[in-house]
Amino acid sequence: MKVQHRAHRERVLAGLRDEYGLRGFDQKLQNFVDLGEKPFSVIAFHNRFYAQARSAFVAGQYYPALTSIAALGERVLNHLVLGLREHFKASQVYRRLYRKDSFDNWELALDALHEWEVLTPEAEAHFRLLWRQRNEALHFNPETEVNDRALALQALRLFGKIVECQYACFGALPWLFTPPGEVYVRQEWEKKPFIQLVYLPNALYVGYKHRVVSAFPWWIEDNEDYEARDVSDGEFSNLRAQHQNPA
Repeated sequence: MKVQHRAHRERVLAGLRDEYGLRGFDQKLQNFVDLGEKPFSVIAFHNRFYAQARSAFVAGQYYPALTSIAALGERVLNHLVLGLREHFKASQVYRRLYRKDSFDNWELALDALHEWEVLTPEAEAHFRLLWRQRNEALHFNPETEVNDRALALQALRLFGKIVECQYACFGALPWLFTPPGEVYVRQEWEKKPFIQLVYLPNALYVGYKHRVVSAFPWWIEDNEDYEARDVSDGEFSNLRAQHQNPA
């Protein structure tokens, strides 16, 4: 076991040296370690641009990492507000939003998403902290010049928390239920605008007899004929368990 662990560590180190170079490698390695594991979002551009910001941090480009993650946070807010506002025309905040093509006012965007009950409380709290860091990074602040690494690390971690609390494909999110080893969108949430915008385009409808052939890329086999009736989440879980573990 120790041999396997050592071999895996050496492969990781070799990959980091190839990607980031040998100059200042000890600091680059520390940056990589301090960032920790990258959470995975169901939205592709989150993962791609977040990876680029993290890569800048590992390479020691702290201010570019800080400003890029702030820009990504703003892009995420715009995606939500622009994609969801037509579902909330009766809301008080709609008249302040409907003519705009983009938003740099995070307070307005966050207040709208709060009124629409889109964000989890945890995700909203992390967004508001990232908003504060965005303002400090983009507007002149002498502290940024001497504390760019710490600020960038904090901002990158905040964005990771937003992903975990709002966009994850597993975990204790209110719209997910997770039988052992699997994850599904709860039936009662399928009509929610946020779920229709974010999750359903990145999900597949399946029956309880489906088989996962491959996860990367997704390949699902589900050729069974099912009875045409509604099945609750609990009943689906029971049928799935019985199918996978017949008596």
